[in-house]
Amino acid sequence: MKSDVDKMLNKHQQLTHSAEVKVTSHTQRDTGDWIQHTIMIENCNAPFKFNRTSSYKTLKNTKVNITYYPVIEKIAGFDIEVMKVVRIKRS
Repeated sequence: MKSDVDKMLNKHQQLTHSAEVKVTSHTQRDTGDWIQHTIMIENCNAPFKFNRTSSYKTLKNTKVNITYYPVIEKIAGFDIEVMKVVRIKRS
């Protein structure tokens, strides 16, 4: 039987799954009705972003399993590659 992650990866070709990656930074910002979370993982220069309705216990220095896809955001006139998180879970 396939796991939920395997089903998502087969259905959406752009998705990437990384297991047991270490979070080096975690910030949370209030954006109206949502809390925007931004994390940085070890050995990667791109930020990983996701939204939740509530704040989250800090993920800094923990290992997570993360499913994501790349998007380009325009910030201050520059194109920045950002990873949009679909699923994140502590490992």
